[in-house]
Amino acid sequence: MGFQKAKTSLEDLIKKAGGCAVIDGGFATQLERHGATINDPLWSALCLIKDPDLIKRVHLEYLEAGADILVTSSYQATLPGFLSRGLSAEEGELLLKKSVTLAVEARNKFWDAVERNPGHSYNRALVAASIGSYGAYLADGSEYSGCYGPDVNLEKLKDFHRRRLQVLVKASPDLLAFETIPNKLEAQACVELLEEENINIPSWICFSCVDGENAPSGESFQQCLEAINKSDRVKAVGINCAPPHFIESLICKFKELTEKLIVVYPNSGEVWDGRAKRWLPSTCFDDDKFEVFATRWHDLGASLIGGCCRTTPSTIQAISKVLKDPKQS
Repeated sequence: MGFQKAKTSLEDLIKKAGGCAVIDGGFATQLERHGATINDPLWSALCLIKDPDLIKRVHLEYLEAGADILVTSSYQATLPGFLSRGLSAEEGELLLKKSVTLAVEARNKFWDAVERNPGHSYNRALVAASIGSYGAYLADGSEYSGCYGPDVNLEKLKDFHRRRLQVLVKASPDLLAFETIPNKLEAQACVELLEEENINIPSWICFSCVDGENAPSGESFQQCLEAINKSDRVKAVGINCAPPHFIESLICKFKELTEKLIVVYPNSGEVWDGRAKRWLPSTCFDDDKFEVFATRWHDLGASLIGGCCRTTPSTIQAISKVLKDPKQS
């Protein structure tokens, strides 16, 4: 299932962006700000069914804020999840494809508009198809614990991800983003699946982290990166949806453990209660802090920086401003 190389490779985009490309921010956060109700096992993917126009609107808001990479609304969009809602397998696959199509359409619409202005400072964005962890599908918070139970083995994880990966690849995204991976086993499953399916679309694999040191499973990142470092199909590795105050030390750790590009897009620092399905009050980073720390993260070696849960287009605008205009740093 190979594909032609993306017209604009990840490396080329990073170069055009001045050494660090900007990823978009919290998707569900922005949907909720527009009034969407997504307290549901499908989470933001619910809008693929109920309000696809809103998904495109949010993509456009992040492009206007300066995002170089759009992550699709497929993080919690899984075929078993759609089947549990009474949809057919065919309908579920069409929704997965739609997640990529909506992002591509938003990117193309935005780029057609800004290209008419010769003085613009935007880059033609790439679209990364989001592939959430098995724990994200379970919707029980296990993407932040890594505890999948004794019945979940390597083959079960590959089987879980395989068809979704195939469908998303057929939709022609520029990148693949495996997100909130909580343990070595699932990282290995992702790497083996890319090889078995002969996927030539550049990929990144991001882990979650709850202690600032290790994967949620307790395994060291050195253990988790063993399979990833042997794969030519994975171009970047890093952290997403972890508290931002963990990021500096984790970038330093990853720089010692891998030669791959490093990607970080933390949440705001608020804590998600996966069982109660709510955000707990906690100290968080505001946009000004993201602006300051984005420069540090880049200086330490991150080549892809953005935001995850509870970050907004204004967060991404702050990050983009400071990374693309050195005079602001």
